[in-house]
Amino acid sequence: MSTVSSKGTALVTGASSGIGAIYAQRLAERGYDVILVARNRDRLNALATRLTNETGRSFEVVEADLGSKEGVRHVENILRTDSSITLLVNNAGVGATAPLVDSDIDKMDDMITLNVIALTHLTKAVVPGFLARGAGTIINIASIVAVGPEILNGVYGGSKAYVLALSQSLHHEVGAKGIRVQVVLPGATSTEFWEIAGTPEEYLPKEIVMNAEDMVDAALAGLDQGELVTIPSLPEAADWNAYEAARQKLMPNLSRNAPAERFGVKSRANK
Repeated sequence: MSTVSSKGTALVTGASSGIGAIYAQRLAERGYDVILVARNRDRLNALATRLTNETGRSFEVVEADLGSKEGVRHVENILRTDSSITLLVNNAGVGATAPLVDSDIDKMDDMITLNVIALTHLTKAVVPGFLARGAGTIINIASIVAVGPEILNGVYGGSKAYVLALSQSLHHEVGAKGIRVQVVLPGATSTEFWEIAGTPEEYLPKEIVMNAEDMVDAALAGLDQGELVTIPSLPEAADWNAYEAARQKLMPNLSRNAPAERFGVKSRANK
């Protein structure tokens, strides 16, 4: 049995393999009971059995397709009604590597549904309970394409930019109310993602691909250090801080009552 005191329950989506399965293990080792959410019940059951034996924590399996409205509603209901939940990991997602013009538009729709709509619904479902209890943690898994959309498929990049923006906005809304928000921007990570996305991992330069366990361990270290945005491979936190400072510098001039003088447009603001 685990000797770590309970920290409540963590719900992890996309938990049957890869990053999600590693999060489930690490969170159990930290003292969380875990609700595992994914489509593949056999994989979930095998993982739950193994991790129960290894960690002594309680694991619940929830078979749900978050690409469907029914699956999202099922998990939303759990997040709304289970007051033991103290942490949500929005990990479920899918990617693509082909340019937009070469992509199947129906698959792009599916990507938006999973990466954006499902994540938004689950986040919205858990926040009221966290606010009522004055505590809770939300970890959203984005990608470096959130700030480098040219790297892969643009719809994928756009969906992960959404995750970054939502996380930053949510932190602004609830960060002072006892709720932790972290958004993780992994680079290339060794998982099944690449095969599904259309470019098998063996085609990637080895020097850019991080082991999935290392990625999750770095992300959790970032959480422990209080980071809102964690990029596991970024050597200097100061580089992100400078990027964010530049963004904040834009704020006062993003919306004004007259065009900037550089455009040479005669303003009607004072008429």
